[in-house]
Amino acid sequence: MLSHHLQGALNDLKDLIAITELDIADIKEAKNDSQFERLSLKDEKLKGFEAKKAMIDYEISSLMSAHPDRDLPQLLNEEQHQALSDLKVELSNLRIVNKKYAKLVLAVSSLYNTFLEKLVPTEMQGYHKVASKDSAILEVRV
Repeated sequence: MLSHHLQGALNDLKDLIAITELDIADIKEAKNDSQFERLSLKDEKLKGFEAKKAMIDYEISSLMSAHPDRDLPQLLNEEQHQALSDLKVELSNLRIVNKKYAKLVLAVSSLYNTFLEKLVPTEMQGYHKVASKDSAILEVRV
């Protein structure tokens, strides 16, 4: 059962990486709609991974409880060792891809905020930003 959960978690991680790479390609081309459409799929894969990870933790805990005199490496077969190693590699890959995506999101967000500030100047009133009273773009004449 542990091997099944490990493979499922590994597949979810690979899917998350692929989805994030699609998001990176789309953000470079300003295709926002397709990114938003994938949010539910990404959320589903993330929840699936978390559930499988919880099952992996449970299975390993059960193995260790059943054999308290043996270390974990002795309890796992070669396939399970390889799957855990692959899981570690894919988690690292996901971290790298997410970091790259986050940098792009931050850059785009900063760009949009700069444009908005130039179009509708704001000023601080306490801790809140409000549109400036002398904003020429918002001037209304009747």
